[in-house]
Amino acid sequence: MRTIGNSDLSVFPISLGTNVFGWTADKETSFAVLDAYVEGGGNFLDTADVYPYWATEEPTSETIIGEWLAARGNRESIVLATKVGSLEGRSGLKADNIKAAAEDSLRRLRTDYIDLYWAHFDDPDTPLAETLAGFDALIREGKVRYIGASNYTAPRLAEALATADKEGLARYVALQQPYNLVERGYEGELRDLVAREGLSSTPYSGLAGGFLSGKYKPGATVDSPRASKAGEYLNTERGPKVLEALNRVAEERGAAPATIALAWLAAQPTVTAPIASARNVEQLGPLLAAAGTTLTAEELALLDEASRP
Repeated sequence: MRTIGNSDLSVFPISLGTNVFGWTADKETSFAVLDAYVEGGGNFLDTADVYPYWATEEPTSETIIGEWLAARGNRESIVLATKVGSLEGRSGLKADNIKAAAEDSLRRLRTDYIDLYWAHFDDPDTPLAETLAGFDALIREGKVRYIGASNYTAPRLAEALATADKEGLARYVALQQPYNLVERGYEGELRDLVAREGLSSTPYSGLAGGFLSGKYKPGATVDSPRASKAGEYLNTERGPKVLEALNRVAEERGAAPATIALAWLAAQPTVTAPIASARNVEQLGPLLAAAGTTLTAEELALLDEASRP
């Protein structure tokens, strides 16, 4: 287990992303994935009030998780993270919207508290002090334990942390941002800030929309809603080089490429638990395996060199 920032949240090294629940995974399949994740040692669920609204026009992910938690009676053993700010009718980070959205999420999740509540996207139209005061009120009420910033730039994250310190408000303990072997923009100013301020990163898109799962290769046809986006990486200079290095390490270890890609990510500075989703139990296996995979210095160097911009 790993600890998120300076919180007391102890989490499995791989967080289960649930944006596919109610979309490419129906309720029965979602329950099976959740059961298998927990049986494999997992405890860290990542969702959002907007998942997967773009496909269903309903926040089905939270609803399915809530039904599963109620059926299994295991809420206290789960670290539950959800997000606010992107759902139609509940967009933005004004204090009153945060409060209303939290109540909606708590009802759908069938719980009376959220372990980690994320600001899904920065809201430049709302003063940071107001946003943080809204989160702070939920923490004081016991409805939220900790808060995190998702998709914040380094300057805005730094300003938010400084505002929290100045106003005596709750402080973000973690950052969520895209990061993987073909998207390494996190490295630099943003990662330095996270390290300096004692935060953790729980990056999303750890498999680059499935590109690093081993399914994609020149000429291959992949049955996935994300295939066109993930396939774009094949048309870059770096994409094929990354796949070559990834497949080499995977073959030498007898592991799935997805396992190696997530193990590389989990080994990076400031990263506590990469987020990865599975639309069925078969896809979950390689993700769980990453939690127990420690790459050698030589393997890390090979992947680093192949993926460097």
